[in-house]
Amino acid sequence: MTLPPVMTRRALNRALLERQLLLRRASMDPADAVRHLVGLQTQVPGTHYTALWSRLDGFDAEAFSRRFEAREFVRLSLQRATLHTVTADDCLALRPVLQRAKEGPIRTGFGGRLDGVDLARLAVAARALAEEEPRTLREFGEALAAEWPGVDPHTLGQAVRAFLPMVQTPPRGLWRRGGAARHTTAEHWLGAPLGTDTEPDALVRRYLAAFGPASAKDAGTWSGLTGLGPVFARLKDELAVFRDERGTELFDLPDAPRPDPDTPAPPRFLPEYDNLLIGHADRSRVMTPEDRARIWAGKNRALPAFLIDGFTAGVWQLTTDRAGTAAVLTLTPFGDPTPGERAAVEAEGAALLAFHAPGADHTVRWE
Repeated sequence: MTLPPVMTRRALNRALLERQLLLRRASMDPADAVRHLVGLQTQVPGTHYTALWSRLDGFDAEAFSRRFEAREFVRLSLQRATLHTVTADDCLALRPVLQRAKEGPIRTGFGGRLDGVDLARLAVAARALAEEEPRTLREFGEALAAEWPGVDPHTLGQAVRAFLPMVQTPPRGLWRRGGAARHTTAEHWLGAPLGTDTEPDALVRRYLAAFGPASAKDAGTWSGLTGLGPVFARLKDELAVFRDERGTELFDLPDAPRPDPDTPAPPRFLPEYDNLLIGHADRSRVMTPEDRARIWAGKNRALPAFLIDGFTAGVWQLTTDRAGTAAVLTLTPFGDPTPGERAAVEAEGAALLAFHAPGADHTVRWE
């Protein structure tokens, strides 16, 4: 029996960077990029701007914000039950496929606290409230507590988001603007019904296009869906098969790009929770376990990271004064970059400052 070919850590790194539009900035419309990436995790509002700036040539944040406000893009809870920015079409198509991933954390995390709550009735009641006007999860919980007075309103609010497909409405997510996280139903906001296909086969193919080569476990970690082994078995005849250096079986689309491992990779700045860093169970293709611990500074907090030669090399913070006249980019490296690497990171950092704080006095400093 012939074993599948081995892909080294560096080969997997370059394949991932190519799929994630991080080997070179792409001349691509933002909608095509967001669709190709199967959404951008935006747990922190507005991080889609940094994510797209690092990936697209000539990215215009103001234009993207206008398109977001015009409902071409939406922000909602999807993969791993976390907030993602996706196109309107993908919102309607992906939400039913990921319903299982949405319900699981609520059922396990809240346990018996939802005992006695008819979840179908809860969704109907919440839909009426959401389509009357956008509301915060707290407002949903407090309104629904009148019908389920023995249940904690916070639990009710979280259950609403899991069992009812809802999007967050602007100004949340707009460029240089913000607001409370208010929700209405995806169908009401977009004026179109949800898709009816709940099988994950197409989602798996799209995952491989943006994150492959990858294992079934990787796809499960990214999506939040369990039991994807049979899906990969079903698709195996149409996929290319590889192994990593540990012998783990990896799958990929046959014609997907797999660049030379020595392809240069420029420095890149990633926002908090970028999917590049969390799209696999085995994240060694982009970071070491030690670097992972440095980026995840707390249980529910991730720091924005920068890459050198395609791998995590430090974290960054951008601060501005109250008047907006001075902006400082602070870089905290994990190791000791070479003078050439420092210069390249500083040049990319200067461009990041110009994007986020045009007109201000800029400083890049190493901590």
